[in-house]
Amino acid sequence: MGRRGATTLAGILAIDKPAGMTSHDVVAQVRRATGEGRVGHAGTLDPAATGLLVVLVGPYTRLEPYLSGAAKDYDAVIAFGAETDTEDAEGEIVEVGPVPDELFESHRAQSALDALLGPQLQTPPAYSAIKVAGRVAHRAARAGEALTLVPRPIEVYAADLLALDPAARTWTVRFRVSKGTYVRSLARDLGRACGTAAHLAGLRRTRSGQLDLADAHSLDSVLQVAAQGRVTSLFADPLTALGLPVVEGDAPALAVGSALSCSLAPGLPAGAALAVTLEGRLAGVYRAGDGRLLPEVVLTGGVR
Repeated sequence: MGRRGATTLAGILAIDKPAGMTSHDVVAQVRRATGEGRVGHAGTLDPAATGLLVVLVGPYTRLEPYLSGAAKDYDAVIAFGAETDTEDAEGEIVEVGPVPDELFESHRAQSALDALLGPQLQTPPAYSAIKVAGRVAHRAARAGEALTLVPRPIEVYAADLLALDPAARTWTVRFRVSKGTYVRSLARDLGRACGTAAHLAGLRRTRSGQLDLADAHSLDSVLQVAAQGRVTSLFADPLTALGLPVVEGDAPALAVGSALSCSLAPGLPAGAALAVTLEGRLAGVYRAGDGRLLPEVVLTGGVR
């Protein structure tokens, strides 16, 4: 008897998440629509946020570490004048501050954004899914017992001003950030750095690694096509999504998950990952080490 909730599906879905749903809600709907129990995602979006959610189906859920670790792009609306306990528009105001007109001069705004660039330690928001001694931060915060969250290393690769709205007291900014970055907290820190208060008023993820929002599908269309048994037609190319060097492997070694010869990828630095294909289809992810290519994820038979 096969495992409950198992299908032959294996793929990556780029979905344009609608507002008002958790990432888990999207995963649950895809799971129901496809009948595949193994469904996950590569990078959470808050319920109020929209945009690119990378959903993994079947054995491709094992690719999550390679996809969630990629840099991500966001278009963020930052509202000045008030900081909230959640650091976004959903929370209660905890701090207010004056908003001088000079904040809406483009050179002043971009200068403040430039100061955010580079590696840094970021204190995560109290309302987050981070766990401390087994307790979830947002649950503790709602119970009135905010946890002490340790600052975490992140990096802001780019912060480009897209628009200023003096009437609404907002900036629209395009960020490129590392894994684990809270854009809500960037908004909070921007407000403080500018001598006032701020929170995140809107967020849309536009890119995750090699996958772009322009290539994403609406959730409704994914569910409709899945109900017709054609969801594989919406799967993204996994080799493009991974963005790793690609080599062709051999069937006998891949069938048993054996190490491969480094001669397949001459010059690959020790510790570097690469995608291994079988007849052009993704068959696994290997890593260079110990004079060999060592298996980390093997997708037997080169499923796609």
